[in-house]
Amino acid sequence: MANKSVFASMKGRLLPAARASNKEAAPAYAYSDAHALAQVAVTGTFGGMFYQDAQDELEYVLLVADAVDGETLAKTAIYARKKGHMKDMPAVLLAVLARRDPVLFRKVFDRVVDNGKMLRTFVQVIRSGQTGRKSLGSAPKAMVQNWLNSASDRALINTNIGNDPSLADVIKMVHPKPGTKEREALFAWIVGKPCDVSALPEALQDWLRFKETGKGPVPDVPFQMLTQLELSSAHWSRIARKGSWQMVRQNLNTFQRHGVFGVAKNVDHVAALLRDPEAIGKARAFPYQLMVAAQNVSDEMPRKIVDALHDAMEIAAGNVPKVKGQVVICPDVSGSMTWPVTGYRPGATSAVRHVDVAALVAASFLRTSRGVQVLPFDFDVRDVRLEPRDTILTNASRLAALAGGGTNCSAPLRYLNKRGRAPDLVVFVSDNQSWVDARAGGQGTAMMKEWGKIKRRNPKAKLVCVDIAPYGTTQAQTREDVLNIGGFSDAVFDQIAAFASGETGAEHWVREIEKIEL
Repeated sequence: MANKSVFASMKGRLLPAARASNKEAAPAYAYSDAHALAQVAVTGTFGGMFYQDAQDELEYVLLVADAVDGETLAKTAIYARKKGHMKDMPAVLLAVLARRDPVLFRKVFDRVVDNGKMLRTFVQVIRSGQTGRKSLGSAPKAMVQNWLNSASDRALINTNIGNDPSLADVIKMVHPKPGTKEREALFAWIVGKPCDVSALPEALQDWLRFKETGKGPVPDVPFQMLTQLELSSAHWSRIARKGSWQMVRQNLNTFQRHGVFGVAKNVDHVAALLRDPEAIGKARAFPYQLMVAAQNVSDEMPRKIVDALHDAMEIAAGNVPKVKGQVVICPDVSGSMTWPVTGYRPGATSAVRHVDVAALVAASFLRTSRGVQVLPFDFDVRDVRLEPRDTILTNASRLAALAGGGTNCSAPLRYLNKRGRAPDLVVFVSDNQSWVDARAGGQGTAMMKEWGKIKRRNPKAKLVCVDIAPYGTTQAQTREDVLNIGGFSDAVFDQIAAFASGETGAEHWVREIEKIEL
């Protein structure tokens, strides 16, 4: 008889062959063209990453953008902006669409370019020549002109903040024809030409008077314009007390530098605003935004403000859906996860790293769902003690502190198999660049082999792989029990919960993009 240990009947399905390679030249699974575009659209930031530089990433984006049809490209640009909350990527995809299909481009322009910063980014991308043309061309020029003529005064004043290109550059480039004397005056002021000041928006007139005299109430103009003025700590205090939740969250350090928090009532007001459930809900704040704020506050920040950020994080976690059953969350804490989520960008590198996002997802689920186990991994599963009653920020910090080592995506599944565990849902948050467990010969990945063992014990088990880096491969092939999803916006939590409850299938994420109407 032949050796039974080798020729025994195989239980379960055959492992799908891993025919692609990841950035470590280890076996991996490639995404479909539409999935690859969707994945990079919600994770790509055109900054220097651990495994690729910004130019490499751009070339990959252009490759996958040209691999799909025009409608898929248009819908992905909309999704990246509206659901992924991305900034540069939607403008790049829109620029590619302008080259490929001007008619479709006109249809979706306003849904992607939804504010002045996006307008300037789009023009910057076109002018770079990286997407195939250096001049705007007739369709893009017409859409930019239309945006400038139809935007509100406030929107144009907001857009006038920033350079490369500035709003003045854009106006000089497309020569919009103003329809009113008020818009004519505003365009002239923006480009530095003489204008009828009395025809300018009232808020702008107030700002010009305040700039000249330093007297009167603080003008109602964008925050960045106020930083150009000689303001007293009393002025800054009034700005802080009148500011929206998002504006205050983003400018805590500015208020600290200008003495706002030297007054106890200002500290109390800002702390109360930050932890106000209604304000948090109105701002659609998710824990990721609050992690950014918490990681960037100065060491001199009053304790009440820091505590308020922790409280706000707990309130925002209410937006994270609860998941039933036995749940295991596996944050990747390997060395490649220590790169900033924006990549390295001169003057714009985020303090938040991929490992921080992975830790935040784990800590959020630990806080909101019962029976959650967290298994951080690099070479192997790392030992860490987490308390569900501790704040999300505290647990996320403990997890992120483990960062370092090689990537072994099969390690948590092997850990569960050794202990005979078969949870209902396993969620990985990783860049998917596993190499420690590489299997030769084109066979399935070690991660899929270990997942097969769990499935034999629990046929209803589901696996979710949240891919938070734009590298284009996965360690677990998409099928009815395996969901691959990209990004680190609030949309990810809802997708996980819907898949876990059986409301959606493994292809739902890409189908959500396909369902967008043009």
